Amino acid sequence: MPARAARAVSPGVRASLSRRRTWVVVAVALLAGALVLVALQGAIRAPGPPLAADDPAPGGAQALARVLEGRGVEVRQVRSLDAALDEARRGATVFVHDGLGVLDRERIGELASVADAIVIARPDFAALEVLAPGVRLAGAAEGGPGPAACAVPAADRAGTLSDGQRLLAIDDDAAAAGFTGCFPSGDGFAVVAGTAPDGAEVALVGATTPFANETIDEAGNAALAIGLLGERERLAWYLPGPGDADAAGAPTLAELTPGWVSPVLVLLVVVTIAAGAWRGRRFGPLVVEDLPVHVPASETGEGRARLYARSSARLRSIDQLRIGTIRRLSAALRLPRSAEVDAVVASAAGATGRPAASVRALLVDAVPRDDRELVRLARDLDGLERAVHAAIAPDASLEATDPTGRRP
Repeated sequence: MPARAARAVSPGVRASLSRRRTWVVVAVALLAGALVLVALQGAIRAPGPPLAADDPAPGGAQALARVLEGRGVEVRQVRSLDAALDEARRGATVFVHDGLGVLDRERIGELASVADAIVIARPDFAALEVLAPGVRLAGAAEGGPGPAACAVPAADRAGTLSDGQRLLAIDDDAAAAGFTGCFPSGDGFAVVAGTAPDGAEVALVGATTPFANETIDEAGNAALAIGLLGERERLAWYLPGPGDADAAGAPTLAELTPGWVSPVLVLLVVVTIAAGAWRGRRFGPLVVEDLPVHVPASETGEGRARLYARSSARLRSIDQLRIGTIRRLSAALRLPRSAEVDAVVASAAGATGRPAASVRALLVDAVPRDDRELVRLARDLDGLERAVHAAIAPDASLEATDPTGRRP
């Protein structure tokens, strides 16, 4: 049969170029995708804190800040209380939104003692307690609140507000102190204005909707925000940051602990000491007693046998006897210590002339069903061991023993 010419299997020049072109196209596509992702990440920035003056996101307030700057207001965004205090000393209106509740009462009071005008969006309990005692949170408004109906110029120019307002309630003490509410809804108001105990003019806006980018163009939100924040030439846009939280400091354990805890702890210590002294009298000196340190091996074996008999553990009992028999047979037959049971069975059967099956049944397979069979298997094990010894080294002095090791 004529031999065929072998077909070349190495790629030609055209195939190599085609394969390289494919990889080049893939690399260019990946590079283009990476450039697009970088461009998108540069164009779309992560949103900043809520109501940030430089944040164009829906929750930011860049639109309001730019409008105020266009009206000649110098907007300074500050992220620390010290910077806000410096701006307040220069006569700036201080706009505060503490969404995380960073400021405590002491630091809010410090700000109120310096500032002439403070506007707070969505105040918390600490701000209300310090700036407007008697004003409390009253939940969310159902739908849009009513007309301004108050003497606050910014609220009067706004006329109405959009939906999504949160309400503040004024009690008799706050009303007597001069606090007034605007945009009523039920028992609360969307805006409360008045004078703080330290003398600062305070405007409390229950929600952030009048300032946020996504809702500032609804109803009279923009007019209210511009009117409250644009009254002075300078505006400190204060969003408390992590530094203010560290400066405020966490309360100590003593401050968090109720007053009754310390006396109770002292009482518990006294009671514990008294109980120890009371119970300790009943214990006399230690008594030295001689204990047995030697236990005969036969006594240990008989004790274990009684435990097996009490629990009817026949299989476990015969297994213990088999383990001892196999160990002694292996030594007598000169088998290595690592020899398996099958090797011991074969050697014992060869030495005694017994069938290997019967030897295996005696050493491994037979299961005693009652105490009588257990005793019979024990005697058969002893007989097998005696037969092996007689076959490999006949000794007339080898006497019969029972399964416990005792001579009859």
